[in-house]
Amino acid sequence: MILECLVVGPFESNCWILGCQKTREGIIIDPGDEAERILQVIEQQRLSLKYIVHTHGHLDHIGATLAIQQQFDVEVLIHEADRELLENLPLQASMFGLIATGTPSADRYIQEGDQISFGSYDLSVIETPGHSPGGICLKLENVDPPLLFTGDTLFQRSIGRTDLWDGSYPQLIRSIRGKLWPLDDDTVIHPGHGPSTTLGEEKRRNPYLQEARTG
Repeated sequence: MILECLVVGPFESNCWILGCQKTREGIIIDPGDEAERILQVIEQQRLSLKYIVHTHGHLDHIGATLAIQQQFDVEVLIHEADRELLENLPLQASMFGLIATGTPSADRYIQEGDQISFGSYDLSVIETPGHSPGGICLKLENVDPPLLFTGDTLFQRSIGRTDLWDGSYPQLIRSIRGKLWPLDDDTVIHPGHGPSTTLGEEKRRNPYLQEARTG
């Protein structure tokens, strides 16, 4: 499998590029900025881009989507509860003193249990609201160990902030406890910011999860 991470934009967001070596079908998870760098990787890997998948709709995870849409005939997937965020990208940018021109569009709204296929691989959608109303995680099923792309739900030793756009700390903790804790401890966490980790490590060492364990 092809797996590359680009750290993009002023918020240093992780953009994940996945591809099937046999079919060269590929997807992008969270193209937050620097579309040209992302497109260079797509070209270098000779990928036929099938989907752009958003773990949520905050500007630092959707900022390059429109530019990529303009280059490729590619489907954009996001949870419908974050539709408002996607449609208000310029407003989001202005809140941080940034400028965004144009608004990306969604082709399909995804939800719990949906399968996103590229080549011989499948991603399963796990709804994990809290950081945003439509936050999701994406589990790559047919690899060992399994991979989980958590967006801004879960980080190494931290969790996503909940003070923007209808975020909810209690809901985020419920999402992590109810949806992520049951997964295997060796599941590799690829987050939306910062280094990768494992679910077992976060169960043992993440202070927010320790709080949730005893709360």
